[in-house]
Amino acid sequence: MSAQRGLPAGRADGVWCQLGEPLTAVQIARSGVDWLCLDAQHGAFDDSAVVATLRAAAVLEERPPVAVRVAELSDALIGRALDAGADVVIVPMVETVAQAEAAVRAAHYPPVGRRSWGPMAGLWGAVAPMPAEARCELWVMIETRAGLDAVEGILAVPGVAGVFVGPFDLAIALGVALPDLIAADGPGDPLPAIVAAARRSGVRAGAFAGDPERAARLRALGFGVVAVVTDQALIALGAAALRSDERG
Repeated sequence: MSAQRGLPAGRADGVWCQLGEPLTAVQIARSGVDWLCLDAQHGAFDDSAVVATLRAAAVLEERPPVAVRVAELSDALIGRALDAGADVVIVPMVETVAQAEAAVRAAHYPPVGRRSWGPMAGLWGAVAPMPAEARCELWVMIETRAGLDAVEGILAVPGVAGVFVGPFDLAIALGVALPDLIAADGPGDPLPAIVAAARRSGVRAGAFAGDPERAARLRALGFGVVAVVTDQALIALGAAALRSDERG
């Protein structure tokens, strides 16, 4: 197993994989993207697909960091993603400091946390790591009004490496249209406030875009780590481009 690595610093354009297809995800990993995420919350990545993807990606000569968005805040789900070889775990719907602290504990072995060790026999070996060697990166998602209200404290929790915004869910929670949420760029507006809180805590800020235009807008607001498109969108865009080229 290759050493775990976090998401790149600075601008990092990624692909959000939802199809649950390891071969598709690994082809994307080979394409030169800065990072990719396997979505086990709303996507089709179950345990088998996550393990198969990470195992295949691990043997690539050059590969981007691979994140896994777990289905919910759970010791078991966070531990399983890390056991499978995820470089980064993204935890959805974090709303309180206590939840952020619980996520950090789930991601780290004692004495820092409460993660239990499992060898994933036949995959990564049977030697338990020392706590200092068990490197992992934990990101929390802010997607609700409660999370937004508590963002300063959440991002100050030791062990939280970054904040990842789900703008679609956040817009729904705040009762605003997505374009209006992304267009609001005043210091007190939701997205700039999250970026500012991340900077004060010394953590990185990322967000899901879903298309290149929205990604550019999120970068302009200060989000460095952006999921530009999904794997299914890449396939659709490629097919559309091919059809356009064939028709001149």
